Amino acid sequence: MAWIVLAVIVLLGIFLIAMYNSLVQLRVRSDSAWSDIDVQLKRRHDLIPNLVETVKGYAAHEKDTFENIAKFRSMAMQATGPVAQAAAENQLTGALKSLFAVAENYPQLQASQEFTQLQNSLNEIEDAIQNARRYYNAVVRDLNTKIQSFPTNILAGMFGFQQKQFFEAAAADREPVAVKF
Repeated sequence: MAWIVLAVIVLLGIFLIAMYNSLVQLRVRSDSAWSDIDVQLKRRHDLIPNLVETVKGYAAHEKDTFENIAKFRSMAMQATGPVAQAAAENQLTGALKSLFAVAENYPQLQASQEFTQLQNSLNEIEDAIQNARRYYNAVVRDLNTKIQSFPTNILAGMFGFQQKQFFEAAAADREPVAVKF
């Protein structure tokens, strides 16, 4: 009889250890995924001044656009956490769209190899950010689900595991694209 009680205690211990380890693993994966997003955002932030300088050479009178990009880039670089970072990055994305709209008015700029390379680099970085965001949000979804699910929620509460916030896209990015013929 004593060995049955001992076996149940050992099995319960193994079960609790497995639950705890799965929570730790998801927390570490979410932190790592956030770090991947952060790296891509830093690459984007580093590319923007070169892009602005290239456009400035052709469109020097577009001062407001350049000032907005500088302001939003600074805000994005100082933002912390997924919600603040997403809001700042969404503002920066809007400013970059304005920059590209300005660039469309200058055919010489569009023909510039340097501008084309910078634009292609930015597109690659945007794709990498998108992929990193998807992965981060998937890991956060798994972590948050585990934290809220029984019986893991009891263990998560005892050890202070907190839900993480998703890295949300801009509301404008969720709108369907208008196709006109």
